[in-house]
Amino acid sequence: RRTIINKSRRTQMRGAVRTVEEAIKSGDREAALKAMTRAEPELMQAAQRNIIHKNNAARRKSRLMRAVNSG
Repeated sequence: RRTIINKSRRTQMRGAVRTVEEAIKSGDREAALKAMTRAEPELMQAAQRNIIHKNNAARRKSRLMRAVNSG
């Protein structure tokens, strides 16, 4: 039961991150920032629920923000 719940949450997190990456690729900074506001809490909640490590979540968030700001 926990595995199913965690898989669902991991998928949701990855989807949120993917939308940010797609917005960055398309060059739409506004959409990327909007997607980032949704992806950031997803990442941190996944870390809080031990789906990913907290340093992993922080690293992903940092890299995404850097990509949004430079792109």
